[in-house]
Amino acid sequence: MIFISLLPLIRNDYWVFRVFEFPRAQKWVINLIILFASLIFFPSDAYFSFGFFILIVANQLYLSYQIYPYLPMAKKQIDSVNLDFKPSLKLLIANVYQENREWEKLSCMIDREKPDVVLLLETDEWWKNKCNSSFGREYVYQVLEDRENTYGMLLYSKLELRNTQIHYLVKDEIPSIETDIILEKRAIKLYAIHPEPPVPSENPKSTARDAEILLVGKKTNADQKPTIVAGDLNDVAWSYTTELFLKISGLLDPRRGRGFYSSFHAKHALARWPLDHIFCSGHFRLQNMKRMESIGSDHFPIYVQLYLAKTKDNSDELEVTTADEILADEKVENGTE
Repeated sequence: MIFISLLPLIRNDYWVFRVFEFPRAQKWVINLIILFASLIFFPSDAYFSFGFFILIVANQLYLSYQIYPYLPMAKKQIDSVNLDFKPSLKLLIANVYQENREWEKLSCMIDREKPDVVLLLETDEWWKNKCNSSFGREYVYQVLEDRENTYGMLLYSKLELRNTQIHYLVKDEIPSIETDIILEKRAIKLYAIHPEPPVPSENPKSTARDAEILLVGKKTNADQKPTIVAGDLNDVAWSYTTELFLKISGLLDPRRGRGFYSSFHAKHALARWPLDHIFCSGHFRLQNMKRMESIGSDHFPIYVQLYLAKTKDNSDELEVTTADEILADEKVENGTE
C-alpha cells in the first residue's frame, strides 16, 4: 500500500508509474482498512507491529493531504454565485463511448438541461447522424470531427462560434478544437481535447497525453481572454501533469473545495475517478456543477454553468472578485439595493 502510494512520485512516463495516480480516494479507504485491521489483529507488544502501524498512519496522513483540496471544507479556487446571473454559459461534456447505442438518454438529457454548448467525445459517424437528427437543429453552430478510432469530437453550440480551428497537436488521428464562443459580445476561448490514455492497449507511455495537455496549457497562457479547457483528458485532476498544466495555463479547477466529480468508470462504482474536466480562467464564477446520470457510456457526463464576470473598460481585469461583490453589483444594476 505504501509502495503504490509513493510510486507516482517517480516522474516516469511509463504506464505502471502513472496508473497509480488515478485511485487516490480508493487508496485512502484501503489504507484506512489496513490501519484498523492492524489495531485488531497485530500483537501490541511486537516491535514489528508498532513500526508497521507508524508507517500506515504516516501513509494515511499523506493520502489525506492529497485528497483534502477536493473536500467541501477546502478552499475553493472559483467562487460560487447562487442566482441565475447573466451572462452565463451552460456547458455539457460527455464521452459517449463509441460502441454505446443508447443515444436517446443523451438526447433527453440535453432536452432537459438545455445547455448552450455540448461537447461529445468518442463519436463516430453513427453518433453524428443520431445527434444531428435529434437535437442538432437547435444548435446552429457545429464543429463535426467524427472519427472511427474512438477520438471523434462533436461540438454543438447555440452561441456563435468564431475563429474555429481543428488541431492535431501530437498525432494526426487525434483532433482537438479551438474556437471562440461569443457570449453577449464577449469572446470566450474554448479548447476541446481528448488525448490518448497511458494504457498498454493504446500507448504504454503517457508522453503523448502529457504533451498534448501541456501544449494546450501554453496556448492558453498566451491568450488573456476568458478561457475554458474541456474534455476527457485521460488524466486525473491531481496528477503531476494536470497540476503542471494548471500552473502553466493559469486556469482554475472548479472541483477544488467541492468534490471529486468522478466521471469514470460509470459501470464500476469502486473503481471511479475524475477523467472528464472543465477548467476555466479567473474571469468566471461557478453557478452550478454536477455529474449527470448514466447515458450508457463508461463515462458520466459533466455539466457546468459559469457566470462571466464583468470587466473594467473592456479589459481583462475583473471588476468583481468574489460572489458577494457580484451579488451587490447586480442589485445596484437592477435598482433593488
